[in-house]
Amino acid sequence: MSSSTVDPADPVFQLHRGGKMAIVSTVPLTSRDDLSLAYTPGVARVCEAIAADPTLAHDYTWASRAVAVVTDGSAVLGLGNIGPRAALPVMEGKAVLFKQFGGIDAVPVCLDTQDVDEIVATVKALAPSFGGINLEDISAPRCFEVERRLDEALDIPVFHDDQHGTAIVVLAALRNAATLLNRKLGDLRVAVSGAGAAGVAVTRMLVAGGVDPQRVVVCDSRGIISRQRTGLTGTKAELAELTNADGRQGDITEALRDADVLIGVSGGQIPEQAVAGMAPGGIVFALANPTPEVPPEIAARHVAVVATGRSDYPNQINNVLAFPGVFRGAMQARASRITDAMKVAAADAIASVVAEALTPEAIVPSPLDPRVAPAVAEAVAEAARRDGVARA
Repeated sequence: MSSSTVDPADPVFQLHRGGKMAIVSTVPLTSRDDLSLAYTPGVARVCEAIAADPTLAHDYTWASRAVAVVTDGSAVLGLGNIGPRAALPVMEGKAVLFKQFGGIDAVPVCLDTQDVDEIVATVKALAPSFGGINLEDISAPRCFEVERRLDEALDIPVFHDDQHGTAIVVLAALRNAATLLNRKLGDLRVAVSGAGAAGVAVTRMLVAGGVDPQRVVVCDSRGIISRQRTGLTGTKAELAELTNADGRQGDITEALRDADVLIGVSGGQIPEQAVAGMAPGGIVFALANPTPEVPPEIAARHVAVVATGRSDYPNQINNVLAFPGVFRGAMQARASRITDAMKVAAADAIASVVAEALTPEAIVPSPLDPRVAPAVAEAVAEAARRDGVARA
């Protein structure tokens, strides 16, 4: 994009001029005494104490409330591989969401490398400055390896939001939709369109939350993932073993035949006749943004509940319902990692916020609902303690 495409009168560009965040001091610096306490010579005493006992950094630095928002710019929103500089406005946005909804200080870290080894080594080297690592907009399948290796190497929470944030909110929404329709999660036949980062995480999260994996069918750009398909490796081979007990083969139309649920996380378009082949009283989550896999108006002709990733339709599946509270709870508990049980607890907490007032147009809270992050944080912290990963 050249500078000629910038419209100074556009309110979007006006808002972004100079960036969306700044560092603010939490201590006074108005006298010589203030300086001697906040910096030299007083700061040396704190440094010596931490050198003797590194765990004191949690109490005497910002690390207990600071998250690094890390990207390589390879899978930014719907824009694709636009690189680290172009990704920075998104990472700034993520940082201010952390602050607004979770009370967490977050720093954008946009890396000028897309090499897995370099990303892992760099984040490991940066980790002492933070209490959590939020991986963002890193393309699949590299994102799986980056998260796995950092999770093994670090003793602070590591969370790839494109995977797990989406998955947590999807589980919350599906739990409430099933309740509204008097259905049980374990009885639902689910078709997942998309086997990238979000599709894999959503599938695993649904299984962790009570969906029968053998009643799940996952599709990628080549069609249904099954044990009969050749050439599957890595996460797709694992999905083939976990799902699709009936051995279905074919495209998304076949995957949706008699399905109760469609979860779209692919960006591809799904024809109306495929949705029409679903079981009566179905559920469609068409989450591609800005263009859902199925236009909501068309989906509503054939199913009982529709959700999207957009803010201008009911039932927005928005990651902001999950990640601020997940990190707040994990960091309050001083959790060494984020477990599946913590993610399920987060989903249950999100669902519970609106559980007493469910309608087909309100199966999840508004992203602006102030009740969400505290409820999620409390549930996640308690789950961390039950799971034995908490240190507080």
